[in-house]
Amino acid sequence: QVHLVESGGGLVQAGGSLRLACLASGTLFSFNRMDWYRQAAGKQRELVAALSSGGSTNYADFVKGRFTISSDNSRNTVYLQMNSLKPEDTAVYYCNARRWEGAVVGFKDYWGQGTQVTVSS
Repeated sequence: QVHLVESGGGLVQAGGSLRLACLASGTLFSFNRMDWYRQAAGKQRELVAALSSGGSTNYADFVKGRFTISSDNSRNTVYLQMNSLKPEDTAVYYCNARRWEGAVVGFKDYWGQGTQVTVSS
């Protein structure tokens, strides 16, 4: 069983920074990709940033140039550095890990419990 635990959320003023962390119960090398999603109140969950096992990254247009996803494999942790935060970045941020579980199951997604980020104007 995979467990993901996010931390680092909180209240910050517009223009400020936060760094989220996602601690995985297993080695990051076992996952095909690690992502950060967010869900604002009343809205659908959306992809924020993605990190493949090969090290390539991908960002949603609304965070490009402001957010950076990275990993520390020795700590089994994925980070999301968030700079120049805006009130519209307010949401619960979730860590997602995707792993190939074999031909029968295919890819399986694992989710953390989420961490709240609130950006005040």
